Amino acid sequence: MTTVLSDRDRLKRDDRPDETFYQEPRFVTHADDAFLDRLTALYGELFEPGDRVLDAMSSWVSHLPPTEFDRVVGHGLNEAELAANDRLDGFVVRDLNADPTLPFDDGAFDAVCCALSVQYLQYPGDVFAEFARVLAPGGVLVVSFSNRMFPTKAVRAWRAASIDERADLVERYLKAGGLAVENRIAESPGTDPFYAVVGRKPPGGD
Repeated sequence: MTTVLSDRDRLKRDDRPDETFYQEPRFVTHADDAFLDRLTALYGELFEPGDRVLDAMSSWVSHLPPTEFDRVVGHGLNEAELAANDRLDGFVVRDLNADPTLPFDDGAFDAVCCALSVQYLQYPGDVFAEFARVLAPGGVLVVSFSNRMFPTKAVRAWRAASIDERADLVERYLKAGGLAVENRIAESPGTDPFYAVVGRKPPGGD
């Protein structure tokens, strides 16, 4: 187990299992249109046609550009939301706070994205190590977030941090998982601030 957060840091106000909170589907977006447009543009800059993409902690929309990917696999906590996502070729339902493993082979994906959800991870070091494992050598990870959250389900470390400190946290998560931090983006395209941290698996897979 890769420890990044202390027991205190990972506390949530609502300590029920996450699958209980996410039992009912929420067909809403969690940032404004300007944020989502910027996210789609960033994916377009980083993802290549023919890539194998994992949309981790996903929902009913993936915010991907209209690029022809080899396949797009979703992961999330609500089956109805994932089933409604027309960009997904398949999906898995799993609570990463209860089981931080992913049911995919080593190097199964060229790109992993995690949008507007990283604040809920209680064991981010283990999850990001899994992201690194399922990424092919040289593969890219994009973690995006804003200032919105479900405060009762976000971990204490996230709630207590400023938005810039949250970007620092994400950088720590990447490094704990064995990924190199390639870029850090902080912009204000609309009402919601746009933050993204881009990581890369070393080309040699180390």
